[in-house]
Amino acid sequence: MLGWLVWDYYSGNLTANPLQAATQRTGKYALILLVSSLACTPLNILFGWKTALNLRRMLGLYAFMFAVMHMLIFVGLDYGFNWNFLWQDLASKRYIWVGLITLIILTLLAATSFQWWMRRLGKNWKRLHRLVYLAGGLVVLHYAWSKKGDVLALQGDVIQPFAFGLAVALLLLVRIPAVRQKATAFRSYLRMKLKWTPSPGHRQTESQRQNP
Repeated sequence: MLGWLVWDYYSGNLTANPLQAATQRTGKYALILLVSSLACTPLNILFGWKTALNLRRMLGLYAFMFAVMHMLIFVGLDYGFNWNFLWQDLASKRYIWVGLITLIILTLLAATSFQWWMRRLGKNWKRLHRLVYLAGGLVVLHYAWSKKGDVLALQGDVIQPFAFGLAVALLLLVRIPAVRQKATAFRSYLRMKLKWTPSPGHRQTESQRQNP
């Protein structure tokens, strides 16, 4: 993703407004990666894909990286680190507040994602990292409010924000203990039903092949 962005910048493919395009793309990359990290646990619950659990931390850290880049481009290049100008816009652009809160959460999660913090915080580490659920909802809200549309009224540019919001809602729904239990039981049921068992005729054929 980062290489693609750099390539488009140097090849002049970042539209007529490269600054806006870079801001939007880094923000969208952060959104996609964060939603992907939220999808790892449901993939394990629904399909037993334990490999996905090993990808959560990496995807979360990449999401944080692009979120920081998104913020630096927005504040540094767009506003030129003019805090007075930025503060004036905060009142009229609520998506900035939501984006800032999301970035604070992601910073906290990224800083405590290491084994040292896991051992130091103990059970509180897991409680702390449940803030990623809040971050997932906030980043979708930030994306929706930054687009020119009204998600609730289904007017304007709302298709992608609505799709991301639905995805996050479903991924969080799977984590509810009752839903998780049902999903795990259904997965076990499907495995049992789809398990291949040789028919008596087939076993006889194999026996004949072994004892001609």
